[in-house]
Amino acid sequence: MAKRIIQRLFPNHQAVKEHKALRFLGRWLHDPSLWHLNRRSVAGAFAVGLFMAFVPFPAQMVGAALLAIVFRVNLAISVALVWLTNPLTIPPMFYFAYLVGTWILGSPAPHDGNFHLTAAWFQAEFSHIWRPLLLGSFVVGSTLAASGYFAIRMLWRIHVVHRWRQRLRRQHPDNLS
Repeated sequence: MAKRIIQRLFPNHQAVKEHKALRFLGRWLHDPSLWHLNRRSVAGAFAVGLFMAFVPFPAQMVGAALLAIVFRVNLAISVALVWLTNPLTIPPMFYFAYLVGTWILGSPAPHDGNFHLTAAWFQAEFSHIWRPLLLGSFVVGSTLAASGYFAIRMLWRIHVVHRWRQRLRRQHPDNLS
């Protein structure tokens, strides 16, 4: 059921292959594993997408697409999951990553209350926050990627076992309870 929903939501892979903005990827887009919806491909796509969502740089979608090609996982899911970072979620996500980075490095997080989400503040403070932000982003992104990968594989397995049991019950209703 989820597979059918995903297939309806995402664009036709032939249209994506022929899109003129993606022509630079050439023959790499013709790898069938980029378009399959199976346990390995979807779980890997979740790992790529969740990791790239925590990369604090622009062009996360391009990075997700390139990693999907390298790891040969579902391209559409990898790129779509990057949209977890959007204007509403970026501040709490990267602040959490920053706090994780300060905790790992053992450096205190600033609590002076002079936080202003402006370009000038960011330029002035970047030299102080870049190490914990990058380290925290890597740790949180890697942790979520691994968690997402194993969660999808487990949920996919549970779904398959459930479907097999339903099929057996329909075929042999008197033998199974």
